[in-house]
Amino acid sequence: MAEPSDAPPGLTGGFRRLWARGHKRAQPPAGKGLAPHDAAPPLISAAQLQALFAHADTPPALVAAFADGLAGLGGELRGMGQRLQAACADGDWNAYGRAMRQLIDKYIRTIPDEPVPGSDVPSESEQLRGLLHHTLVMAVETLLREDARLYPQAQSVADQLKGWQPGQPLAALEGQLKDLCHAIGQASHETSDAQELLRSLFDLLLENVGELLEDGSWLQDQIAAARSLLSGPLDRERLEETRSGLREVIYKQGLLKQGLNESKAAMKDMMVTFVERLDGMASSTGEFHDRISFHAQAVRDSRSIAELGKRMEDILEDTAQLQRQALRARDDLCAVREEAEAAERRVASLEQELQSVSNLVRIDQLTEALNRRGFEELFRRESSRALRSGQPLCLALLDLDDFRLVNATHGHLGGDAALRHVVAVVRGALRGSDAIGRFGGEEFVLLLPDTSLREAEAIVARALQRLAQRPLLHEGERLAVTFSAGVAPWRAGETQDALVERADRAMYEAKAAGKNRVVAARD
Repeated sequence: MAEPSDAPPGLTGGFRRLWARGHKRAQPPAGKGLAPHDAAPPLISAAQLQALFAHADTPPALVAAFADGLAGLGGELRGMGQRLQAACADGDWNAYGRAMRQLIDKYIRTIPDEPVPGSDVPSESEQLRGLLHHTLVMAVETLLREDARLYPQAQSVADQLKGWQPGQPLAALEGQLKDLCHAIGQASHETSDAQELLRSLFDLLLENVGELLEDGSWLQDQIAAARSLLSGPLDRERLEETRSGLREVIYKQGLLKQGLNESKAAMKDMMVTFVERLDGMASSTGEFHDRISFHAQAVRDSRSIAELGKRMEDILEDTAQLQRQALRARDDLCAVREEAEAAERRVASLEQELQSVSNLVRIDQLTEALNRRGFEELFRRESSRALRSGQPLCLALLDLDDFRLVNATHGHLGGDAALRHVVAVVRGALRGSDAIGRFGGEEFVLLLPDTSLREAEAIVARALQRLAQRPLLHEGERLAVTFSAGVAPWRAGETQDALVERADRAMYEAKAAGKNRVVAARD
C-alpha cells in the first residue's frame, strides 16, 4: 500500500514525485537522531505551501512563491530554491531561468513520465492489458474456435480483461486466466494423443493394404511414401512436397491406366473377331464337304459326257471359291495376329511406363537426387550384392557449409538454387554406378559401390574441387558453395543407420577442422 504523502493537493505525476523525492531526502535515517547543531530546519508544510500560493495571481508573485516553496524543501532542492530566491530578489531573470533549466534537467527530466488520467496516452498497465486482450482474442480464441467448451471460456476472460481498470483487484481474473491455460494444456495433450492414434491407425491401414498387393505393384511405392511421411514429424513443407509428388504420380497413372485399359479392350475385340472368323471358316468347310458329296452322287448318276463335264465345272468352281475363302481368312488371321502383337507390345510399354512413373516417389522433387526412400532401396540392393561378391562398398555424408547464411543472404530461392547446383556438380564427378541422395535439408549422401576407402576419398575430394571451380551464378551474383564430408566403408552385415552414423562422425570432424574438406572414418 502506498504511504500517505503530505504533498500539496493539485500536484500530479512528475511534480508529485519531485515533492516526495525532496521530502524523503530531508528525512533523517530511521532510528538515528541528529545532534542539535545538525538539526535541519523545519520543512514547509502543505498548509504553508497552500497559503504561499494563495495570492500568487501575478507573474512576479508566482515566481517568488515557487522560489520560496522550493526553498522550504530539504537537501539539494533547498539550495536550488535559495538560488531562485536570490535571483528573484535581484530581478536577475537570466539567472532565474538558468536555475529553472538546471532544476528541470537534473530532477524533473529524469522522472519517468506517467500519463495524466483522462489523457489519450495509455499507461503501461493499460498497454499490457491491451496486448494480453489482443493475444486472447486474435490467437487463443482463433485456435479454440472449434472447441465448444473452451471457446466461450476464452471469450469470457477476454471480455473481463477488456473491462479491467488499473486499481481494480486481479485475483478473480488471475484465477480464471490460470484455469483457461490449464484447460488449454489438457486439451492440447488430448489432441496430440488423438493425432498420434490417428497416425497409427492410418499407418496400420496402409500396412494392411500393402499386404494385399503384389510385391511388384506400383501402389507399393505410394504406400511406402505415405508411411514414411507418417513416421516423421508432420511439418508443412514435407506434407506439401509429398502431396505434390503423389498428385503428379496419380495424374500420370490415370492417363496410363486409361491407355492400358483401351489396349486390353482392343486386344479382346480382336480375339473375338478371330474366333468368329474361325467359326465362319468351319461353316464354309462343312458346306464344301456337303457340296462335294452332292457332286459325287451326281457324277455316279450321270448318263452322258456332257453331264460329267458340267459336274466337273461345278466341282472346280466350288473348290476355287473355298480356296479364295481360305486365302482371305489366312490374310485376315495374319492381320489379326499383327494387331494382337502390336497391342501386346503397347500393353507392355504402358506397364513399363507406369512402373517408371511410380518411381517418382523415390526422387527428391527439388534436386532430382534420390530421396530417403529411394536411397534405402538402393542401399539394400548394393549391400546384398557387395556381400555376395565380396567387393567393397563406401558411403559418404555431405553437409553444406554455412547454409543458413546462404538462406539469410540470398533467401530461400537462393538456397534452393544452391542445393540444385551442388547435386548437379557432384553428380558430374561421380561414376555411372555411383548415386547421390538427399537426406533432408542441406545433407546429402553418396553410395559408392566397388570402391575402397581411399578411392572414395578421392572421388569426394574431386567433387569438392569441381564445386570450387564452378561457383553458382544466382541473380547476377557469384555464390561460392562448399561442403564438409565424412567417408566410411561398409562392414559386412552393417545396417544403413550404423554406416551413416560413422560417416556422420567423420563429417563433424571435417566441420571442426575448418570445413570445406573430406575426412575418413577412423573406426
